Amino acid sequence: MTNIKVRFAPSPTGFMHIGNTRTAVFNWLLAKKLGGNFMLRIDDTDVARSKPEYEEAIRDILNWLGLKWSEEARQSARMERYNEVVAKLKAEGRVYACYETAEELEVMRKKLMTKGLPPIYDRSALKLTPEQISAYEKEGRKPHYRFKLVPGVIEWDDMVRGHCRYDASNLADPVIIREDGSYLYHLPSVIDDSDFGITHIIRGEDHVTNTAAQIQMFEALGTPVPTFAHLPLLTGKEGKLSKRLGSLGVRELRAEGIEAMAISSFLAKLGTSESIEPFYDLDSLSASLDLHKLGRSQPKFDESELKIFNTKYVRNLPYEKVKDRIKSDEKFWNAVRGNLNIVSDIEEWEKICHQNLVPIIEDKTLTDIAADLLPEEPWNDETFNLWMNDVKSKSGKKGKELFHPIRKALTAQENGPELKTLLPLIGREKALKRLKGTEA
Repeated sequence: MTNIKVRFAPSPTGFMHIGNTRTAVFNWLLAKKLGGNFMLRIDDTDVARSKPEYEEAIRDILNWLGLKWSEEARQSARMERYNEVVAKLKAEGRVYACYETAEELEVMRKKLMTKGLPPIYDRSALKLTPEQISAYEKEGRKPHYRFKLVPGVIEWDDMVRGHCRYDASNLADPVIIREDGSYLYHLPSVIDDSDFGITHIIRGEDHVTNTAAQIQMFEALGTPVPTFAHLPLLTGKEGKLSKRLGSLGVRELRAEGIEAMAISSFLAKLGTSESIEPFYDLDSLSASLDLHKLGRSQPKFDESELKIFNTKYVRNLPYEKVKDRIKSDEKFWNAVRGNLNIVSDIEEWEKICHQNLVPIIEDKTLTDIAADLLPEEPWNDETFNLWMNDVKSKSGKKGKELFHPIRKALTAQENGPELKTLLPLIGREKALKRLKGTEA
């Protein structure tokens, strides 16, 4: 297939959360895998709730994640186009005006459900006489508009769910324009996807029923129907849909030191038959994408698991990926990364190795012996072991009784990188002062 194009279409009515970030990741990865383009479409038809700061934050997070887009549009700039299409569909009888109030529609819905029937709109608006319409308008009622579905089976092959089939007679005609003239999601999205040549749409499974209706909208416009993939929605660790997931901001995760590629790697493999392993660039992650490996069950997202995964990611992170973000050289990074949870933790080890600290002396006799036997520089990979063998022989200490007091004297820490790795980074002058209990 040629001219592949996908889109991410966020509404700037809030900050990016983990759910829509997952959607963005999957769309970008699919575009990359298929050699296509990734488009950003700002769905800002909700004028009251759309805010510039949310839009700016969306762009910021996409850029931070590396999800670059090659084309952009915003729905608020395309109202004339939507109105043009609606006028055509009205003339063809596919869009019609309705005058029921929200309260009247709710009464109709409850009556149907009481009878055990699906709450499908009965199209009573199509039976209104000109006199009835005029009377409603004199009351001050303004119409909302629905898209008229035609009878028949609606089906498609979903890249995640497999073959999907709906009977249009079991679906309500979707409302596409509110009483105030503002557009709902359905039709503008189809018009945009049609006009911009979107070939693949990845979105949450909560859109599946929308897809059935939108397929008929594509057909009414006379344009090709895109290929769909509906992702199972994330659930919380307790196994239910979680409000927390709808607000868990990627900005907050970023501020806590979670790596962009750790987030993308985690979200791309969560809920698949594959193990969740770190990927260190988007190209290799996209090459591994296989939507058929996504399960149908809703995957559980646990923020604490992401943080554990991030630690694994950081501890295997190549120096090339961090060299522009840290002060230390490759030798230092490789020495301490196995003890980092986030990249910025390296700053603590830089202080421990390079700045003055107050050593903790637990066994002064031992540390005095260690100080007396500390070899002259230059040191190599064997220096520490040879030194410890000498200290062990003279002190009679071994195991934890030997190493733990030496560690606390040299670093003032209970744990950390191997001392044989740290010792050359600290250097003989500081090591000697610390072993003698003076600040260094």
